[in-house]
Amino acid sequence: MITNENKLDNPVWFSLTESHEKFSVNYGDVKFYHPDYCPFGGFITLDSTAKPLEEYSNLASSFYVVGKQPNYHPSLTLNKELICLQMVLDTPINMEISEDIIPLKAEHKADLLRLVNLVQPGYFKNNTPELGNYYGIYKEKELVAVTGERMKMNDYTEVSAVITHPDHTGKGYARQLVAHTSNQVFLEGKTPYLHVAEINVGAIKLYEKLGFVTRRKISFWNFITS
Repeated sequence: MITNENKLDNPVWFSLTESHEKFSVNYGDVKFYHPDYCPFGGFITLDSTAKPLEEYSNLASSFYVVGKQPNYHPSLTLNKELICLQMVLDTPINMEISEDIIPLKAEHKADLLRLVNLVQPGYFKNNTPELGNYYGIYKEKELVAVTGERMKMNDYTEVSAVITHPDHTGKGYARQLVAHTSNQVFLEGKTPYLHVAEINVGAIKLYEKLGFVTRRKISFWNFITS
């Protein structure tokens, strides 16, 4: 029996089966986000993965399968395994928000894409902002920090794109944005969770201070066309 929390073991699959179904490229037992939104996939049957991965590679030359390692066709190369901690927050964060945090709308999209791709190029696609709500902090008309939502299930929303401009780190912007975004998720009746590379010790410590607890390690398998 799959409980709600067990769905976090296969977050892409259940996001594309539930709240994000409209963004799905569906291959039956394998589902991917449309590559204009997020190059992530998930599956429920290991034996069924090779052909869908090959087909999806015609849409995205580099993509990730989240969870267990899939079988794959020789036309693909397993480029790397990114091991992340999956962290979950059980209760809202009680802290003072001193910065002016604003919801980012269509008129902010260019600023958002510019900042995220400056700090974390490759993950954030042109339509990624349409997956959820994004929030930002501006200083002197420049977007200097953001946090938003990516994968969404019926009961869980992934907090993602925790980004601060290199010239503005150390000012507590990320801490306030993660708190604000997480609390907004709770207001929607969902539980926030996130993924962070296990080597990113600084970020892990920040999330732990905010109340996030590591649930498990989970792998992001990066494939590229050979």
